[in-house]
Amino acid sequence: MINHELRHDEGILVLHPEGPLEEADFLSIASQVDTYLAGHGKLRGVLIHAKSFPGWKDFAAMLAHLKFLNEHIQRIEKVAVVADGALANIMPNIANHFVHAQVRHFDFTREDAAWDWLEHNGKA
Repeated sequence: MINHELRHDEGILVLHPEGPLEEADFLSIASQVDTYLAGHGKLRGVLIHAKSFPGWKDFAAMLAHLKFLNEHIQRIEKVAVVADGALANIMPNIANHFVHAQVRHFDFTREDAAWDWLEHNGKA
């Protein structure tokens, strides 16, 4: 399950995974994001705040996740991953080879630094 909030004023999608990701999560998120993108063209950023990656509930959830990424990643400027763990540390280096968005990792307790980076053009 993903708790999510699209902050229209900032153009930032906030994601808080709290259990295995479900297909319905991505359908709900896509509906909100698509409506926003129709009027704004792009998202300024995505903030993912999770202690660790919770995995997918089933294969349909994984496919919905991949479809969401495929349809939206080119319209996202920055992705801040606020998480702990080895995968969180290396993920931005891997992602930067495949996606247009800037991807940056922040320690789980540094959500404030992630917000600063997303909201400003400079380095945090």
